[in-house]
Amino acid sequence: MDQILICDLLARGHIGITDTEREHPQDILINVSLFVDLHPAAISDHIEDTVSYSSVSKEILSLVDQSRKKTVEAMAEDIAKLCLKHKLVDKVMVRVEKPGAIRFARSVGVEIFRSR
Repeated sequence: MDQILICDLLARGHIGITDTEREHPQDILINVSLFVDLHPAAISDHIEDTVSYSSVSKEILSLVDQSRKKTVEAMAEDIAKLCLKHKLVDKVMVRVEKPGAIRFARSVGVEIFRSR
């Protein structure tokens, strides 16, 4: 299966277990792999035959901006559901990270795989 990749999408959103964490928006780093049959788009060279990574990125940024999740697990699940709403997406891998969330680590996060 082919993939459309969205790498290191930097979003800002309210996320965290404590009220202090959710008080101000935080950086949230998102990586997404959309598993799609890209053969039709490769042949036709038409955007209608594929999934627009620009549109998906904007949808993810909007979702994160409006979200008030406590866990990165819940946020990753919401992003996966959003991606699977696109009819050409068969499967999705979503990685959500919180840079600088814990001392001595560049980031912490989760990676999930979902399919129809």
